[in-house]
Amino acid sequence: MKISRYIDHAVLKPALSPEEVRQAIQLGIDYDVYTVCMQPRDVALAAKMCKGTNTKVSAVVDFPHGAGGVAAKRAIAQSCLDAGAVELDMVMNYGAARGGEWDTVAEEIRAVVELAHVRGALVKVIFETCELTAEEIAKATEVSIQAGADFVKTSTGFAKSGATVEAVQIMLDAAKGRASVKPSGGIRSYADAKRYVDMGAKRLGVGFSTTPVLCKGEGESTETY
Repeated sequence: MKISRYIDHAVLKPALSPEEVRQAIQLGIDYDVYTVCMQPRDVALAAKMCKGTNTKVSAVVDFPHGAGGVAAKRAIAQSCLDAGAVELDMVMNYGAARGGEWDTVAEEIRAVVELAHVRGALVKVIFETCELTAEEIAKATEVSIQAGADFVKTSTGFAKSGATVEAVQIMLDAAKGRASVKPSGGIRSYADAKRYVDMGAKRLGVGFSTTPVLCKGEGESTETY
């Protein structure tokens, strides 16, 4: 299994200097990851560096809290698409989800999906599963699919915990193949990555410092992103 082609190589630490960002992008290219996942400020640089390679550019939207509202989500999404992103990882308004305001959740997802799909870009909806009940995870999966999302994703990597087998299985069961599932956060070994792929995950969110560990298929890393 070539695990690198499942990896969204997350370059999301806000304190990274421009040179550190360049180094992290180049690392992703060197390991042939599927995408480098960037903060909006760094999308144009990533698009320039990834041109002519197998590595695409994804970007986070309303990250990491998902509380910016529909106008903010649309504006960031448009900016990232214009800068060269071909995939958008948007954070769901999980506070609204916890409050049962699913119409708000759906409106925000649909707003980003409409912009992205016109450009041929994919949308992944980040739930922050550690903040949700099993029932809310299943409901969020269904709402995301009905709003047109291409992927549902567990976590930002900035909350109290990341992906779990239990949450991923709920998402897979609820999606029923209608959208892909992306575990993210806390994937620190090849064994972790392979377990999720074997479950049916189509993409993995991995911190840039952990990518070499997974791609080499050995060792452990305790660093998160």
